[in-house]
Amino acid sequence: MYVRQFMTAQVFTVGPDKSIADTMALMREKKISKLPVVEKGKLVGFVTDGDLREVSPSPATTLSIFELNYLIAKTPIREVAIKKVITCHPDTQIEDAALMMRDHKIGGLPVIEEGKVVGIITGSDILDAFLDIMGFRSPGQRVMIETKDQIGVMSDLALVTKEHEVNIGSLAVYHLKDNKVQILARLQGDQVDEVEKSLDAKGYQIKK
Repeated sequence: MYVRQFMTAQVFTVGPDKSIADTMALMREKKISKLPVVEKGKLVGFVTDGDLREVSPSPATTLSIFELNYLIAKTPIREVAIKKVITCHPDTQIEDAALMMRDHKIGGLPVIEEGKVVGIITGSDILDAFLDIMGFRSPGQRVMIETKDQIGVMSDLALVTKEHEVNIGSLAVYHLKDNKVQILARLQGDQVDEVEKSLDAKGYQIKK
């Protein structure tokens, strides 16, 4: 699974000379929280709603409302945008993008291809990918199987589901302690209950 499958391809950008006020207005209008800063087609920065909140005057300021509005209206976004931007490519694997966001403690990555911004991927997009991998949006019955982490487990599951003409819509494996695994399967067919009984008879634990 790749970034291009989950990124937002319609990307709004802002020029470095746009004011903080204009940038905030654009983010409100488009209902977005992250904006690449682009100059002559090249990515030169990145700004988030969190960055803008940090530079917004606090209630404790001694400036008048007119002075505050003047500063927000005149200060260019280049003054507050992140300059060293972490990016990824459309063909970056989704788990690598998630790891980059986790390691750098950021909520989004501009997606760059041939020097141009072609998309943006956020934490919400990563969550969508996770939900797809787990099969939560797929039809079928959720079955949780717990067993030892050993050779032949997937073969058993495949043979039993085939025997009962049940399709495996999705499959995810979580490794536990003590050399055990939990297998979350989304099964599609009329004999899912029979699959569970057959697996139980083979010594697999079916968790509800």
